[in-house]
Amino acid sequence: MFEKSETLALGSDHAGFELKEFLKAKLTESGYSIKDYGTGSTESMDYPDVAHPLASAVNAGTFHMGILICGSGNGMCITANKYPEIRASLCWSTEIARLARAHNNSNILCLPARFIEPSEAWNAVMIFLQTEFEGGRHQVRIGKIPV
Repeated sequence: MFEKSETLALGSDHAGFELKEFLKAKLTESGYSIKDYGTGSTESMDYPDVAHPLASAVNAGTFHMGILICGSGNGMCITANKYPEIRASLCWSTEIARLARAHNNSNILCLPARFIEPSEAWNAVMIFLQTEFEGGRHQVRIGKIPV
């Protein structure tokens, strides 16, 4: 579970910019601190330029959790999962966001801006941040992930 006293890492490419700004405003209104990794506009840019620094910071323990947004969510997710301590999950519903945390102990939520409504994204973010990892058999499975 994510505590409001922690800072949440947030980033997007151009396709996710508007959703990022929406979520940033909602999170700030709700009392969360945000570190915005960009991008700063809808001007075309390359998603790895945001995903790498954000995932690297979460991987290093600078941030406990992060949110990455691009058009499909896939590019951000693929890039973030290159880091050994990252379990980035592509989520497009609240139930998938809940399971990503409860069963996979996911630490980066990836959202598909072109395929999710802002209200559903907001709900997924809240579920993701508030769901605790169940541990147990799920921890055993996570332990088998590294190569």
